[in-house]
Amino acid sequence: MNVYPQIIVASVFLNLSSNIAWADEVNLEGLTWTEQKCVLYQSAWNWAYDSIGPEGVSAEFIAQNDSFMATGCTERTVVCPRSDEELDMANMLTVMTMNEGMASTFVPFTCREEAQ
Repeated sequence: MNVYPQIIVASVFLNLSSNIAWADEVNLEGLTWTEQKCVLYQSAWNWAYDSIGPEGVSAEFIAQNDSFMATGCTERTVVCPRSDEELDMANMLTVMTMNEGMASTFVPFTCREEAQ
């Protein structure tokens, strides 16, 4: 039995529980729910990136996320986590945004293989 996924999930939850204040510093006053979600995602992205660090996080992954955020988080953008660190960030961001009331479908993480 492969326990690696369970270990990742457990470590994400433990890590988040000790740093749950990441969203408390965000001012959402006067914003629509759509705008709030994007501001919260941007804050979560910054926190997750600072937690993971730059090693293993590609410029492409960062650019894909920047593109998603530049649309106000409203357009479906392909953000494909390829490295272990990128997958860890994607998992963290999914859990963090869900904890703020967003659906798991809000985050842009998907990988589309090019037709051969």
